[in-house]
Amino acid sequence: MAKFITLGKYTAKGLGGFISNPSTDRKAATSALAESVGAKVTRYAGLRGKYDFMAEIEGTFEQAAAASMVATSSGAVSDFTILEDVDLNEIAKTAQKMANSYKEPGK
Repeated sequence: MAKFITLGKYTAKGLGGFISNPSTDRKAATSALAESVGAKVTRYAGLRGKYDFMAEIEGTFEQAAAASMVATSSGAVSDFTILEDVDLNEIAKTAQKMANSYKEPGK
């Protein structure tokens, strides 16, 4: 399975949910969402800065995108970003193989 790092911001609606229930467990809720389609949350954290939370998810891109769709459509989350964990060394090996075949525009 692929690994994804998701980032998001809570909207006024989402933050209001925390105020009405400060002990809400977003890791448990996010894990249940992921597990409902066979994905797995390996880490969840609240953040200080541009984003309010991050979750590391093991699954397919479609599963991560579906989580984004569900969370965003609820109105509690915005700016949901999905980043894929990649192996830069493997990418460089593939780029090395491709380098001799590349032709610049106009050549």
